[in-house]
Amino acid sequence: MSGGRIKRESRILIIDDDPQNVLLLERMLEWAGFDRVYAASDPTKVSQTYDEVDPDLVLLDLHMPQVDGFQVLEILKAKSPDVIVPVLVFTADVTRDAKEKALKAGAHDFLTKPGDPADIVLRVNNFLHVRRLQQELVDYNLHLEKRVAERTKLLATAYQEVLDRLAIAAEFRDDETGEHAQRVGDLSAAIAAELGFDEPYCALIRSAARLHDIGKIGVPDAILLKKSTLTKEEFLQMQLHTVIGSQILANGQSDLIKMAEVIARTHHEKWDGTGYHAKLKGDEIPIEGRIVAVADVFDALTSERPYKPAWPLDDALNEIQAHAGTMYDPSVVEALMRTEHSAARRRAA
Repeated sequence: MSGGRIKRESRILIIDDDPQNVLLLERMLEWAGFDRVYAASDPTKVSQTYDEVDPDLVLLDLHMPQVDGFQVLEILKAKSPDVIVPVLVFTADVTRDAKEKALKAGAHDFLTKPGDPADIVLRVNNFLHVRRLQQELVDYNLHLEKRVAERTKLLATAYQEVLDRLAIAAEFRDDETGEHAQRVGDLSAAIAAELGFDEPYCALIRSAARLHDIGKIGVPDAILLKKSTLTKEEFLQMQLHTVIGSQILANGQSDLIKMAEVIARTHHEKWDGTGYHAKLKGDEIPIEGRIVAVADVFDALTSERPYKPAWPLDDALNEIQAHAGTMYDPSVVEALMRTEHSAARRRAA
């Protein structure tokens, strides 16, 4: 910013109870080309005046009645702890103690009255230049932070899009829309919320659950699309999708991939220990796996598949409830019931 623009735009606040001193400084600064000079002659109203002016520089007298300059320095420091507003003390007190006390209290320079006009204007100019450089640096940092935030958001969006498309790829051969994965994610989040989990967790499981069947990528079409009942050997091969999914997602660094790996590996474990592949039982099964197990089977029952028509809603709920405590965590089944009953009431309203 040019020197002329600094003089036109910079706001200077004079804090002095002596009208003659104020007038002298105003004339001196106006003569030097400063257009925006303000005064606070009542030190008890310094805080209000400071807020109204929002100065770029303060010229402060030390010895004033009721509220002295040292107290004013404390007030100003509290107002702008992270922003440097230069304060030039302008006083007749030339003692060393006064100078040291003022500088320790936050003053940036110490001028003695009546002072040399050229020296005063020079120091005012210098401090205003420093002030402008500081403001430009703050503006630049804010701009940089905004750019970083935008880039981070773009990267997060791209990351989510890749995962979403990976989930669709896993479903594509038996669900070309990929809507099963999305529905399982949404229902898993709703069940988690019903169980009392917070919003960040629900958002995480919504995304992670979409990858529960990523291991289907490794299952042959002849098995995945078979319309008749699978043979024992075929079913064993189908079961491998949990292992394949876990291997695909293994060693992830993000919370999302870590949760997705747990879900892919455990969403076919059963409450009574008869699931696959680790034969985990009860609370040994991670809660994410228990939630997605219920959401997955509910959507599978209520959706049309190559090998079956869609079940009516009540039939699907009754089927799942009948297996609470054997195949599924009873608390998760209860959460599903509450979620679906609430959804039914909303649809009927």
